[in-house]
Amino acid sequence: MRVAEAGRSPITLFVDGIPAAALAGDTLMTAMLIANRSLRRSEFGGEARAGFCLMGACQDCWIWTEEGDRVRACSTPAVDGARLSTRQPATAWPTRS
Repeated sequence: MRVAEAGRSPITLFVDGIPAAALAGDTLMTAMLIANRSLRRSEFGGEARAGFCLMGACQDCWIWTEEGDRVRACSTPAVDGARLSTRQPATAWPTRS
């Protein structure tokens, strides 16, 4: 629940295909944590992750666009209509042939 700055323009993001309300000027981290309790699951153990340093240094807030691009949720501005994934796409790691 948001307790301050409610006067900014509303926008909508899609996180794993589910609409999430945000406000213009939010970072992806802010928007996603208001909508959910976490940003993503750890690729190493499956634990819920919610970011750590809040300044782009810790590597804990990486999420993905539906196109497969990796972005830092803590420093990337939320954009109306953004389509995000909390799961790393299978194409992110090269496969052995």
